[in-house]
Amino acid sequence: MGKKTIGRGAMAAMALLAATSAQAGGLERGGYNIDLLFDPSDYATEAATTYVAPQRELDNVVDINPLNGDLNGRPNNGIDDSEGYWIPRVGVKARIFDDVDCIADYSQPWGAHTNPGANWAGANDNMETKIESDNYAATCSYKFDVGQGQLRLIGGAFYQEVGGFKERLTADLSGTGLPLSGVGRLDLEGSGWGWRTGVAYEIPDYALRVSLVYNSAVDLDNLDGTIDLRNSVLPVPGGGFIPGTKYNVESFASMPDSLELKFQTGVAPDWLVFGSVKWTDWSQLQIIKVTAKDTTDPRNVPTSLDLLYRDGWTVTGGVGHKFNDKVSGAVSLTWDRGTSHGYGSQTDTWTLGSGVSYNVSENVELRLAGAVGLLTSGSSRPQVVDGQTVGGNAQYDFGTDFFSAISTSLKVKF
Repeated sequence: MGKKTIGRGAMAAMALLAATSAQAGGLERGGYNIDLLFDPSDYATEAATTYVAPQRELDNVVDINPLNGDLNGRPNNGIDDSEGYWIPRVGVKARIFDDVDCIADYSQPWGAHTNPGANWAGANDNMETKIESDNYAATCSYKFDVGQGQLRLIGGAFYQEVGGFKERLTADLSGTGLPLSGVGRLDLEGSGWGWRTGVAYEIPDYALRVSLVYNSAVDLDNLDGTIDLRNSVLPVPGGGFIPGTKYNVESFASMPDSLELKFQTGVAPDWLVFGSVKWTDWSQLQIIKVTAKDTTDPRNVPTSLDLLYRDGWTVTGGVGHKFNDKVSGAVSLTWDRGTSHGYGSQTDTWTLGSGVSYNVSENVELRLAGAVGLLTSGSSRPQVVDGQTVGGNAQYDFGTDFFSAISTSLKVKF
């Protein structure tokens, strides 16, 4: 059996495992993936989707902000703070010249969705938060012979759209007789450009590949939207309340840059090992200030999205095996350092993934993968940042929770 057969099939299953570890820190969902660029075919198309089902529950919830009503009589244990989500990805690869390959792809790198609802003691902190993204990218590589293998120079650009909303109880109006819910809502959306650069070295005879790719930050300097307080009331200096209003707001944020090192190598006929280390600059997302475009109306109050993230680190290792010309498989273990550190519920995660690749024909490849993981325990408490208290509405604990994921993809190559 030739050495070139060591990893090609097993690597197909291994590539799918990256999608099943999507319960990462910060706002990460699918992240960035350019593995299709390395497909040896002249042309290839790939469509993949992943479903992730987290099960984070909050306990010992305490309302610590009496200014918008005392919610401590509401449920405070076993609060489901998570929502399942889908991650799609579509890509097309073409060999432009003998030494130049390019891919164009669509993905959803960032996202979040928590939905504990109104009936819990922390409703003044969050009722529902949802963030979504769309990423359109083009990436090319130029390869040339170096030693026993080939060196690739990688470069590309991407356009990104990010948007979402947050709802929380700004005033507890139950029992007042007012026909208002007391709920406030923030909507924001923006877009920006990013770029990537990298290098890879490959020796196909040994299924060896080492790559290092940097993805730039994406400045969302045109974030704008609205704050809707029409279902709430605002205090008036000196006493009393006035109805809230809906007004236009603006903000600024940067989606993080990242650096990822990946490697794979054959270790025996039909066997290979692989791994990766990724750093993501989530610490640049701390307190996102949101201000009114019209500051002449005293009802148009500013607010903020408080994240207080620290940098993310993700480490993966695994092994792949080609069982026969049709079937290959892989298993992996991933550790992701949580981006929360004292505020929020994004603690470390551990993920065990497995995947299988089936060659339906010479040109069609079907993949299926699954994963299970642990969300480690912790607590969220108010923090003081630059003299400003963050997380001053509610505090809570959470135990070790679980999540699962399933992913499938179809590749056609010719």
